[in-house]
Amino acid sequence: MEIVRSHTVIPASARGAAIALGNFDGVHLGHRSVISNTVDIAAKLGAPSAVMTFDPHPRRYFQSGAEPFELTPGGRKARHIAALGVDVLFLIPFDEAFASISAESFANDVLFGAFGARHVVAGYNFVFGRGRSGDAAMLREAGKRNGFGVSVVSAVGGGDGSAYSSTAIRERLRAGRVRDAAGLLGRPWEIEGEVMHGDERGRQIGFPTANVNPGDYIMPLLGVYAVWVGIVDGDRTDWRRGVVNVGRRPTFDGEGVTVETNIFDFEGDLYGRTLRVAFADFVRPEMKFDGIDAIRAQIQDDCSAARAALDGIGAGAANAPPADAAVNAA
Repeated sequence: MEIVRSHTVIPASARGAAIALGNFDGVHLGHRSVISNTVDIAAKLGAPSAVMTFDPHPRRYFQSGAEPFELTPGGRKARHIAALGVDVLFLIPFDEAFASISAESFANDVLFGAFGARHVVAGYNFVFGRGRSGDAAMLREAGKRNGFGVSVVSAVGGGDGSAYSSTAIRERLRAGRVRDAAGLLGRPWEIEGEVMHGDERGRQIGFPTANVNPGDYIMPLLGVYAVWVGIVDGDRTDWRRGVVNVGRRPTFDGEGVTVETNIFDFEGDLYGRTLRVAFADFVRPEMKFDGIDAIRAQIQDDCSAARAALDGIGAGAANAPPADAAVNAA
């Protein structure tokens, strides 16, 4: 999948595409419906299939001081979008200049003029342009004027009748319900980040951990989780089993949230490497202990519980290890 980071300079190979529009935070099952619809339309047109999304998320641009809320910040979406067979990802920098573009100009000058869109697909609630003044009806009118097709995808929901949404997934993560979140995403929710140097307390008590930089990801309920841990090596990810503690380490008066991952039966130096921590199941909430011995005993119990949880996940389950796809930056 080719990645283009401009709305003004478009490679010839990416022009004339069928384009899915949206923030696609999480690339959940509702988003997949929009994107898969786009891929199908592109195939019928003999055109490239594309997704246009934004970095940073517009909400983060307008509310720069807000706590992290994103399920898949910035370019982290690329892996999940590529897995859907998309040819091009337009990862557009959302800055002051882009935020000032009117809805009319976005439809006429960006989608039609710069991108030469053959067809545009959006979810039923997609809005665009300065002041969020553009909607599906405006897209349809612009399509009629400029000669590109427009499809609007209705809400897609689960068995309980509720629509898939990034907001619903955030609510489940904040409650520690990672299996339910996986059911809405169609895969485990994950944090991807570089392994940083920590205080090595885990190593000192016999359970070495990789301290993953959480960046701008939303944080789930603080506690311990059974996880799939992906060691990234270029386009390849080596998936292993493990346990993660997401917390403030209250026993040691820790400050700030840490994501400390223990990979089962693994030896090696991971500093500076990128890990993907995919949350499979909840083990327990964050706790404070009386001392090192109590911590060591609890960690042993946590590892046993995590192993049992991972052993119980069958092939094809939503919280099974994620699939991968190659992503090439351009």
